[in-house]
Amino acid sequence: MASGVATHAPAALGARELTKRFGDRIALRGVSFTAAPGELVAVIGPNGAGKTTLLSILAGIQRPDGGEVTRDPREVGWVPQQPALYGKLSVAENLRLFARLERVGDPEAAVAQMLEQTGLRERADDEVSRLSGGNRQRVNIAIGLLAEPAVLLLDEPTASLDPRQRARLWEFVGGLAARGTTVVFSTHDVQEAERYADRVLVLADGELLFAGTAHELAATVGGEQAGAHDFEAAFVDFLRARGH
Repeated sequence: MASGVATHAPAALGARELTKRFGDRIALRGVSFTAAPGELVAVIGPNGAGKTTLLSILAGIQRPDGGEVTRDPREVGWVPQQPALYGKLSVAENLRLFARLERVGDPEAAVAQMLEQTGLRERADDEVSRLSGGNRQRVNIAIGLLAEPAVLLLDEPTASLDPRQRARLWEFVGGLAARGTTVVFSTHDVQEAERYADRVLVLADGELLFAGTAHELAATVGGEQAGAHDFEAAFVDFLRARGH
């Protein structure tokens, strides 16, 4: 369901030589990339690769020790892996609260729009703690979209969802991209990245090893033989060839 956005389009988001240290550990090592309007970009890599660190810097949650992000964090929506929701409040009450925290100009209009856009209008008065995992994640994404950001960052958005919930979520995210929202997401499911992303970024030990399509990555480790039918195997071979 990749959106097929041309990568030569003007960048909606860019990172230039991002570096981040935590004590003696280097979490990011000069990471640079761009993402076009309406592009779906997957960030993949082993545990501890720096995926969440990269997204949190792009979102303005953390400051880099070096480098820069070309998009103002106020124009970027951030959806962390763990939903920051108030279980005892309704869906609409959660959205209303976060709209005010985000200083949205017309909170009620924004809430109504997000309920409609995420398909949660009939759940507006439901207590969040009673929602399914898929619907809670929809609320989480709706919060990230309240300010109508040009870029949406998703950290492991389907980690706790069942297959049907994942399919519905990606249908929704694909619709966002089709309307021009740039979506950058991290995932441990490399087959999910192959299926839904226009491009993949491969991180390992904080270093960006690859940026391109899933097909291009497979081609680097043997093309048709290695990756055309099993992207996960191609990904593992790619990391092994580079000492990871």
